Amino acid sequence: MKKIILPIRYGLVTSAILIAYFLVLAMFDKQTNPVYSFLNAGITTYGIYEAVRIFKLEQKELFNYTNGFTTGLITGGTATIVFTFFFLFYSTEVNQDFLPQLLNSLQGNFDINNGMVTFIVAIMGFTTTVVATLTVMQFFKNSGNIPQKK
Repeated sequence: MKKIILPIRYGLVTSAILIAYFLVLAMFDKQTNPVYSFLNAGITTYGIYEAVRIFKLEQKELFNYTNGFTTGLITGGTATIVFTFFFLFYSTEVNQDFLPQLLNSLQGNFDINNGMVTFIVAIMGFTTTVVATLTVMQFFKNSGNIPQKK
């Protein structure tokens, strides 16, 4: 139980930052521009990085790739789930014009509803989580290289 609290805590903090970023964009009426969502990947990656870094500091010699990878997945998964629920709430209750504005900014004849867009947000979040965790773990894995004599 103690091992899972750290990634959930960092996942909640990461989701809070994602939500705050989204609301700042909404203040400037930029939340419908998909270009700004690229920073979501950076925010998620940084949250995963910090969670794995702290986990490695706590575990010391007991740290291995599997535990670090699990920590990253739980952190990103938690952030994705919380942000997805916020996104669904925002698009259905807070700003009901958000989805038509978003689809209009994409300049396509899309016939999709809130459920589909929310599903896409969740899939994008989980994909970002897996890729970011794989990337972050390259910094924290123990090297199996044999030192060379000079």
